[in-house]
Amino acid sequence: MSDAALVTRNLVAGFENTEVLKGVTVEVPPRGVTALIGPSGCGKSTLLRCFNRMNDHLPGFFRRGEVLVEGRDAYDPSWPLEALRFQVGMVFQKPNPFPLSVRENVLFGPRLAGVSKSDILEEILVRSLTRAQLWDEVKDRLGASALEFSGGQQQRLCIARALASAPGIVLLDEPASALDPIATAKLEETIRELAQEIAVLLVTHNMQQAARVAHRTAFLYLGRLVEEGETTQLFAAPREKLTEEYVTGRFG
Repeated sequence: MSDAALVTRNLVAGFENTEVLKGVTVEVPPRGVTALIGPSGCGKSTLLRCFNRMNDHLPGFFRRGEVLVEGRDAYDPSWPLEALRFQVGMVFQKPNPFPLSVRENVLFGPRLAGVSKSDILEEILVRSLTRAQLWDEVKDRLGASALEFSGGQQQRLCIARALASAPGIVLLDEPASALDPIATAKLEETIRELAQEIAVLLVTHNMQQAARVAHRTAFLYLGRLVEEGETTQLFAAPREKLTEEYVTGRFG
């Protein structure tokens, strides 16, 4: 997969004296949803956060091996962290909108990047909210505080905020875990739409969600990549016995 959006090769990572990832090699294609599944503590979020260097903020973090974002070393010291994070957007487990208006949440990144022309900002605003499937719900309340909206709307606003910086990749760390079933369905619809244009890497504890939205799935266990492949194949006819035991609910 030479045009992969994200690649790790023999990635070892952890904190202090604990190895969380133990030689993980994986590739994420440039479009579509790739899901990371596995029991709690298996390294899913640590792997996800290597791609935008969010782990760097955590005490005792260490890493060996390659982490590539669109062919470039994510840890290249000449690549400014802000530029990397514009390219690799991220949405967290719990909605975390800024205590600003809907408009200012979405335009925070473009303004930070120096975009100041009002017509360009307006175009970014409409396009980002539309891609996040939120425009129709908020177009008459763009000046309202983001904190006034439901959890599901806030999470899609966070996706719109990430999209406003025109990333080629979006990382989603269990984005539906705090949402009700209706909001989750809406969010999954948004994810499927996005994946037609960009790479989406989704950490989920919910195997049904992975089956519904992911084109490819990678199963991690105790810091190692056990199996990776097309989602339908991995769930219906896994190659590894451990994968079969996990997806059929025998542990996890």
